[in-house]
Amino acid sequence: MWNKRRDEDVAPRPPAAAVPASTDVSREPASAPASPAKSSTADATRGVAAIGKSVIIKGQILSREDLYLDGEMEGTVEVPDHRLTIGPHAKLQAGIRAREVVVLGTVNGNVEASEKIDIRKDAKLTGDIKTGGIVIEDGAYFKGSIDIVRPTGDATKPPRAQQQSQQQPQTVVASAPVAAGDKR
Repeated sequence: MWNKRRDEDVAPRPPAAAVPASTDVSREPASAPASPAKSSTADATRGVAAIGKSVIIKGQILSREDLYLDGEMEGTVEVPDHRLTIGPHAKLQAGIRAREVVVLGTVNGNVEASEKIDIRKDAKLTGDIKTGGIVIEDGAYFKGSIDIVRPTGDATKPPRAQQQSQQQPQTVVASAPVAAGDKR
């Protein structure tokens, strides 16, 4: 009984299989847009600079693209508008400043991330953190202080509202508490 139903489903497919010759022509244009999607993905991965686990750096790194660091580093790392990924073999004795930081290895130093810091399972971070958001997975080691920073309210206001708020003086009205026996 159940097998009959499957046989019926299989039977209509062979006539449809004769049509794929014309379908292949329609697939070619469909695959053409897929190619740019692949190339845009390749462009996204191409924008990541990598420093391997056998590299030792003493000094300063300034990157204008995403950076994957898996070696040893002593000094400072600045990736102001991009993501810094510290690989599982990395050992950093450095001050770090980036838009986003993902820690998989070991970091000794202060870290400043404008958006977020992600400390993964086997990572170790010793130092002070200043960031907009933080994720510390179970199994990660962190020792230091965390300062969560929020964008200032003025940055979110439209420019005209900023000008008006700067021109108008702020008036603060304070009232003192009135004691129960005091009648005014």
